[in-house]
Amino acid sequence: MINLLFAGNEKVFDGILTGLLSIMKRTETKEPFKIHVYTMDVSHIKKEFTPISDELISFLNTVVKDFNHANEVIKVDVTDIYMQEFSGCPNENSYVSPYALLRTLADLVPNMPDKLLYLDIDLLFNKDITLLYNIDVSDYEYAAARDHYGKFLIYPNYINSGVLLLNLAKIKETRLFEKARDWLRKKKLMFVDQSAIIRSTTKRLMLKQRFNDQKFLYKNTVIRHFSKRLLWLPYPHTANIKQWHIEKVYKVFKYHQFDDIYELYNDYKRKYLEIRGVKNEK
Repeated sequence: MINLLFAGNEKVFDGILTGLLSIMKRTETKEPFKIHVYTMDVSHIKKEFTPISDELISFLNTVVKDFNHANEVIKVDVTDIYMQEFSGCPNENSYVSPYALLRTLADLVPNMPDKLLYLDIDLLFNKDITLLYNIDVSDYEYAAARDHYGKFLIYPNYINSGVLLLNLAKIKETRLFEKARDWLRKKKLMFVDQSAIIRSTTKRLMLKQRFNDQKFLYKNTVIRHFSKRLLWLPYPHTANIKQWHIEKVYKVFKYHQFDDIYELYNDYKRKYLEIRGVKNEK
């Protein structure tokens, strides 16, 4: 069983769908996937911070079962745990949504597996997921790659928390997430959950950049993470182009390696909108 973790609200449809399709298309293993999706209702903070609907989870479950009937998508509502741990904390209204904090609750959620791959919703797999998932982290709390900008601006081994191969058994033993939550409750942190995890780490395995490429796409790239990046032309500026912004991906990045994934994405999105009775406006 390959265990995955995503987190977000009702608006993560495009990210999770494209991400899952890239995994299914690039992976040859017959081993089934169990995909956990943490969500919550914190609409008191912003009205759009509503939990992922059962309808959406059901649709994603249908999608992954098209590839292997043993695959499963599970919705995990962590509203109560979040409210107990983070309600009113100084990082609740940061530049990232409070859903970014949910990965640090994994040790508190019942029945989570010992080995778990956390993934942000703004990434695509370019290679087989087993290249990452099968890495041995039994002696580490987690494995992660360097942050593209942080490794230059902060320190060389500054990690990006958008891809984390977690050893939950070790994390519970060292209290990594417990310590991270303490940081998040007591101090406003520049990079929020990422800062808290780094400050609380006892032992981690550093991955090669190919497992979380945040700026480039190479032939050996396993994951292309579509995080915010700096572009120099036609003038220096930042761009936050996500993988579901297909026309911008073509125009700015000139990528066509994901065309087969985009074809499936468009087909499945059309089906989902038809189910919901919504007109697909591109």
